[in-house]
Amino acid sequence: LNAEIAIALLETQGIEAQRAENGQKALEAFERSGIGEFDAILMDVQMPQMSGLEASKAIRSLEREDAKTIPIIAMTANAFKEDEQLALASGMTGFVPKPIDTQRLLEELGRAVKRRRRER
Repeated sequence: LNAEIAIALLETQGIEAQRAENGQKALEAFERSGIGEFDAILMDVQMPQMSGLEASKAIRSLEREDAKTIPIIAMTANAFKEDEQLALASGMTGFVPKPIDTQRLLEELGRAVKRRRRER
């Protein structure tokens, strides 16, 4: 339900989004994508089959030029400082606690995408 809400919020801002139901599917979608096809990844931390932390580490370890630079933003109900530190240690670049604050999500995405474009 949170993923559907996030997609709807993003689409109202003209942002195209694609959903993966677990970390393994997110990893596979990124692996299949073309270089630069995705501007950012919103990653739930708690997912079945492969957690968002594991998926982020797996994405960062891929042998492709954008795997190290794509913004990966954690979205999680676990909003303690330790949770944010774990997310960042797994290779995530941003952190948005649930329930989702639309403004914060958009600001985090905007910062991440601008930073990545400057680095290219």
